[in-house]
Amino acid sequence: MKESHSKQIPVYISNFKTCKPKICTAVRVLKFKKAKPITVGGIHSKFIVLTPFAEYALSPADKEMAVKNGLVGVDCSWNDIAGGRKALDKGTGRALPFLIAANPNNYGTPSKLSTLEALGAALYILGSEKQCLEILSLVSWGEEFFKINENYLKTYSKGKDSSEVIEIQKKIMDKLYSE
Repeated sequence: MKESHSKQIPVYISNFKTCKPKICTAVRVLKFKKAKPITVGGIHSKFIVLTPFAEYALSPADKEMAVKNGLVGVDCSWNDIAGGRKALDKGTGRALPFLIAANPNNYGTPSKLSTLEALGAALYILGSEKQCLEILSLVSWGEEFFKINENYLKTYSKGKDSSEVIEIQKKIMDKLYSE
């Protein structure tokens, strides 16, 4: 994958502190300064906010907006995702396409990614492979996440827009269900 020599994508995390700090991937990303903290009130309409409730899939077409304004990961428990809705509904929402979690809590579960996995995947799809790998390297299982999802990520990163990413996802899902 060719990575453009443009600026890095600013990464932010809105942390709802719903998990233990010692195992929280958002805390880890913030600790190593791979993202900046942001409050819900600080999220404006031009940020790309990763949310499973988005109408559109994240695609390479979102890169310019992400570079200019930033990418926001919302860290809240999957068990209480409704609690994070106030942040998930802000900004320009984008959903990640089908990926498989490698985090210890949800290993092998489709789409139940940690904040770190979600940010890494988003950065790859947006064409920032180096940032993706830097974030994934913060946990022992980050390489496993990349290995499991590498073909998916490479394919999604070739989609020109949301509708193409959705079409790619559909083909992946059809193939998985036919096997």
